[in-house]
Amino acid sequence: MTRLVAWNIRAGGGVRIGSIAANLAEWGADVAALCEFRATPPSRALAEALADQGLLHQVTTADPRRPALNRLLVASRWPLERLRLASTPEPRANWLPVRVELPAPFVLASVHIPITSFNGQDRFAFHASVLRIVRRWRRGPALIAGDTNTGRIGVDEEASTFGKEADAWMTDMERVGWRDAFRALHGDARAYTWYSPNAGNGFRLDQAFVNRALMPRVAAVRYEWGRNPADSRRDAVSDHAALLLDLRG
Repeated sequence: MTRLVAWNIRAGGGVRIGSIAANLAEWGADVAALCEFRATPPSRALAEALADQGLLHQVTTADPRRPALNRLLVASRWPLERLRLASTPEPRANWLPVRVELPAPFVLASVHIPITSFNGQDRFAFHASVLRIVRRWRRGPALIAGDTNTGRIGVDEEASTFGKEADAWMTDMERVGWRDAFRALHGDARAYTWYSPNAGNGFRLDQAFVNRALMPRVAAVRYEWGRNPADSRRDAVSDHAALLLDLRG
């Protein structure tokens, strides 16, 4: 069994990197796909901690010339090959496709879809680019995982927020054969991965979309909030819950 953990670690981790690394170790991550990873000293220390856990193979979009920008990291027990696809969403640094070289390899595209508002045009342009990629996919078993800032109307929200375009993208991904793994296994069960800081309303913003070739290998998927024994707040480690997905083989 191979465990993927996709997690928005919030602003590069900061003083929370010890707790972030401890949670990833406790969850038994074989592959970690982290959003809001940075080229800052805390994020670099986190990468070193993951290497100490056996996740030696690492690819990132973080840029040392602009260290404070939120980027992506994929860390793995198995070798990673960074893929160059014919089409790439913008901003490019929010999209990181790699081949995970297990005996039964698969492609993981780590993603952090940008947002200026829950119904912003930057997000819809990214959606359109992802749909173009998945419609033409010819690279075998694959999944797209991360913080999409997107959800289904009335299902992934405690307060009405998602618009028709966001809802349509979720259904279009399913229609072209890339299933929302959590929904595939849990139906319409309520689960929220981020809460608005003011009103406290929950939203499921983090997903894994799995294509037809990989879906038979999905054994389990769930969400977990990071825990810090010294701080009982739900968001003590990150303001997002982590997605844990287990693959056979």
